[in-house]
Amino acid sequence: MLRMGGQDAAFLYGETPSWHMHVSCLMILDPSDAPEFSFERLRQVTIDRLPSLPQFRWKVVDVPFGLDRPGWIEETHFDPDFHIRRIAVPPAGGTEEVGDLVGRLASYQIDRRRPLWEMWVIEGLADGKVAVLFKIHHSIIDGSTGTGIAEIMLDTTPDPPRLVHDITRSLADRPIPGVPEMLVKGLWNMFFATPVRVAQFTGQTLRQGIAALGVVRHSPMPSAPYSAPRSSLNGPLTPRRSFASARVGIERVRAIRRKHDVKLNDVVLALCAGALREHLAARGDLPRSPLIAQCPVSLRSEEDHEVGNKVGSMFASLATDIDDPLQRLQAIHQSTMSAKEMQHALSVHRIMGLTDATPPALVGLAARTYSAAGLDRAAPPPVNLVISNVPGPPVPLFMAGAKLEAMYPMGPLLFDMGLNITVLSYCDHIDFGFQACPDLVADPQVLADRIEAALDELESA
Repeated sequence: MLRMGGQDAAFLYGETPSWHMHVSCLMILDPSDAPEFSFERLRQVTIDRLPSLPQFRWKVVDVPFGLDRPGWIEETHFDPDFHIRRIAVPPAGGTEEVGDLVGRLASYQIDRRRPLWEMWVIEGLADGKVAVLFKIHHSIIDGSTGTGIAEIMLDTTPDPPRLVHDITRSLADRPIPGVPEMLVKGLWNMFFATPVRVAQFTGQTLRQGIAALGVVRHSPMPSAPYSAPRSSLNGPLTPRRSFASARVGIERVRAIRRKHDVKLNDVVLALCAGALREHLAARGDLPRSPLIAQCPVSLRSEEDHEVGNKVGSMFASLATDIDDPLQRLQAIHQSTMSAKEMQHALSVHRIMGLTDATPPALVGLAARTYSAAGLDRAAPPPVNLVISNVPGPPVPLFMAGAKLEAMYPMGPLLFDMGLNITVLSYCDHIDFGFQACPDLVADPQVLADRIEAALDELESA
């Protein structure tokens, strides 16, 4: 059995009926120049790649009472047809129909009795196109490893050599402990190891606090969690999910980056900010203070390709209280620079995260208590939304011979954040995937359509 990392266990145990801890990606394929493309070929290509994706064959083993982190074992009766599924979108197969189906598929959680992923092949799209929706639990994937999975599943040519081999069992040689052994180790963790880790985490927090004060003394105060204004984006989540997408040319974004000497991510955040500002203003719900976004940051080294999560967070102001788009862009740039400086100062003293020091049962209890006690209504939101920007492949890719046209990633919703915007660059475009709770964000496609207008606004300014 392979023991989970702290963040991975937190994503697993932090799941509630309304907090779905899977990430998704919708890929649009054009098989018009691939006469051999079919569902059967796509299924076989996926099965052929599974030996290079060990986490797609792992399933969870829980420690009794959540006393210690759960582990992974090899699925001995792996059934690829349970995970690779086929469905059709209703006519006319346009943006609205695809978005509605994807939202429904994202609205339920992955079966924990099996390896934690699903692949939905969606047929019936307009112009003969096909979509593939991947759902993967966050406990086995983050932004960096997600890119690695895409490199395995996708090809740089329409006709790659076929890989033929049996599915290997990467954890088959690891013994599976019995319940008494896991219970004894869990009790040891609870009463002896956990107090030591809590003491280490407390010392780390003190050192990080001193480092943070040093940053604040000579830099603008970075945005912080629980400083966000309440808006219609925030409120109690339900299990329902909706999906929307947007796409802009990457060279247009780069031109703005060069012109104003900011980062590409600053322009992406400014596009989201412009769209959100117009959307909330049209509803009469634009807060006077700026919206705050949580931006995930990879903590991996370039050589680290282990399964699981190594991710931190920075918090950025979206400057939605500023009317002028160029002043808004510069304010976002200043906010992200301060956030990066703070992130660097804190990472110097980081030896573990809170989830590494906390038994999984407490993580699950905290998540359930947050919703049951109504804290999502009484307390200020931690942030208004999550915006994640992941660098993607700059070259055309193919899947089972069909050309990949677009990739729209989607991140999870939790706490009282009803919107997640995940952004990925591909070839000469930047693709925006919007996942929302429709009980809070009624029509995310209206918001997504404002991304193009926000880019026009920046170019005009």
